[in-house]
Amino acid sequence: MIVAKKDARRGLEGARRATPMPVDQSPQGAASPRPAVIPPDPEVVATPTRRHFTAENKLRILKLADACTAVGSLGALLRAEGLYASNLTAWRRQRTEGVLSALTPQKRGRKASARHPLRAENETLRKENARLSTRLKQAELIIDVQKKVSEILDIPPQTLEEGERT
Repeated sequence: MIVAKKDARRGLEGARRATPMPVDQSPQGAASPRPAVIPPDPEVVATPTRRHFTAENKLRILKLADACTAVGSLGALLRAEGLYASNLTAWRRQRTEGVLSALTPQKRGRKASARHPLRAENETLRKENARLSTRLKQAELIIDVQKKVSEILDIPPQTLEEGERT
């Protein structure tokens, strides 16, 4: 009785699931004239490819969609072409904004900026300025260390004369 109550709650009172029958046998036990069902290939492509529609193809489909006046004919067209209604909506909006220029596929990603003739030169000058600033700081640090060492060792600082070299 407990099982019957559980089944009644689920709406399965007295119901049984159908048991699958082998394809090659019919209820009478005779061979079936139906061909064996081939299971679909479960292999999935690693990277699916998107479909790209040309402007001419989009316009062709839009003309066919505009010509659909019978009930259900637009749905039949969408099923035949493998499209969604949102595709038609987007393409109609593109068509009203600018006939063929808007329908051409746009390149995705960052747009290439116009090259300014002085931009490259400015960049090289900035890099050189940074490099020279680093070398100047190093040279000043070395000079400061030399001064401190000469003070510690009581060596008088030498000044270079015009013709003298060390």
